[in-house]
Amino acid sequence: MENTAINHRPTGSKRIVLLAIIMVFWFVISFITNILGPLIPDIIKDFNLSKLTLAGFIPTSFFVAYAVMSIPAGLMIEKWGEKIVLFLGFLMPLAGSLLFAFLHTYPVLLISCFIIGLGMAMLQTVMNPLQRAVGGEEHYAFVSDCSQVVFSGASFVSPLVFTYYVANPMKYAPEGMPWISLYYLFGAILIAMLVIVLLCRFPKIELKSDEKSGGKSSYLELFKERKVWLFALGIFFYVSTEQGLANNISLFLERYHGFDSHTVGASAVGWFWGSMLIGCIIGLLLLKLVDSKKLLKVCCILAIALLAVGLTAPGNIAKIALPGVGFAMSLMYPIIFSLALNSVTKHHGSFAGLLCTAIVGGAIGPLLVSMLSDATSSLKTGMCLIFLFIAYILFVAFWAKPLVKNKLLTDKRQEV
Repeated sequence: MENTAINHRPTGSKRIVLLAIIMVFWFVISFITNILGPLIPDIIKDFNLSKLTLAGFIPTSFFVAYAVMSIPAGLMIEKWGEKIVLFLGFLMPLAGSLLFAFLHTYPVLLISCFIIGLGMAMLQTVMNPLQRAVGGEEHYAFVSDCSQVVFSGASFVSPLVFTYYVANPMKYAPEGMPWISLYYLFGAILIAMLVIVLLCRFPKIELKSDEKSGGKSSYLELFKERKVWLFALGIFFYVSTEQGLANNISLFLERYHGFDSHTVGASAVGWFWGSMLIGCIIGLLLLKLVDSKKLLKVCCILAIALLAVGLTAPGNIAKIALPGVGFAMSLMYPIIFSLALNSVTKHHGSFAGLLCTAIVGGAIGPLLVSMLSDATSSLKTGMCLIFLFIAYILFVAFWAKPLVKNKLLTDKRQEV
């Protein structure tokens, strides 16, 4: 059968167990990945960072790893199989977490973030085809939606855990740095994940033709297309916006409104991801009722409005408006990605790889915000750069001309 991607697919209770394990994997990936935002204020204080640019290097070191590892990880899957890539994907964050837990200095933190990022890039590369192989192609959309909900839910939970460990540090945490407890927790969780990977038997992944990257000629052909670069920049600026906000909300509320970063600040970061989760759930219905380009325009305008309120309003309003930007952003990534792939007729696998590489925006965007903040001695001014990031996404919403539009419920009546 053409494009067959699954051999010996698990059935019945075994499939349910494996899908549950995959959801646990997604939870762990998100839990560790999105903890940086609440940590930034403590990192600045405890390491006496005089410049916000130095703090900006932390997410940069993490997301640069995605650009380094994403394509090699795909090659590893084809050569070594999913189990080895999964094991290495959890082993590297374990090494990075324990390294910083025992040697908690700023330079080691940067190295740790890079090592953890390498592992996370490997895991994210293997997880999507793995959940298709386990759940079956006919259930792939539903399973993907479930994983997105779990991913967002973990991002909401991680700041709450941070608050708990600051108030109740492990005995191994150094004096005055209770947040280091989190890295011991990461180590324990990752060891458990390694044990699960060793004990589980996963179905073999055989990448479908639309999941494989093409050869050199396909990339050269794509590079000549103006729209390829414009869509890649859309992904770049989306991730720049996401991380530029998530990493600075707590610090902003502390500096301009005097809120405790361990409680109010951490909660605000949690609700940034929590509101994004709510938006994702509502968006599942909206994408069946409204054209995706129109939705993207509304999302951008709402995000700009909420960001403007968050940066200028009193503290009690700002702590609601800034997390609310997550709600407005919830549909941006999937819409940009789908508009991009629906705008070309071939080389979808290579194009998807290029779009994923643009996630390096998570490394550049926060760093630019920090650099502008240092240059102007104002975090508020630095965060105004995010308006430009969102403005570009709004440009994409007006400019995009997809060959295939998202199918609406009303389209059924039109077809009759």
